[in-house]
Amino acid sequence: MCEFFVKADPIQYEQRTRTVRIHNALTSIRLENMVWDILAEMAEEDGCTTNALIAKFHEEILAHRGEVPNFASFLRVTCMRYLRRCAMAAEPQDRNAPVPALPKHLKAVGA
Repeated sequence: MCEFFVKADPIQYEQRTRTVRIHNALTSIRLENMVWDILAEMAEEDGCTTNALIAKFHEEILAHRGEVPNFASFLRVTCMRYLRRCAMAAEPQDRNAPVPALPKHLKAVGA
């Protein structure tokens, strides 16, 4: 099992810093390339840009919690929860049913 993870392309876990506008203020967020890719996919599904999605997440977590102590970690966990939801949705309800092909974002995880 470890081979599956260790053979991941190092570019996926390299970090990249991007500037995002949140509440009319520019801020920098440093995340792994794979996290940026997942956020871009989520944004595409939502019909918006990655920056708009991130600003929306910030606004929603601020409204819900009143503070955002570690936003980068929140974004990483949000991506993991998204992938888990996709994986659960891809599981067949009938154990005898054929397993559907993985969505493209799940295929990239082991690439």
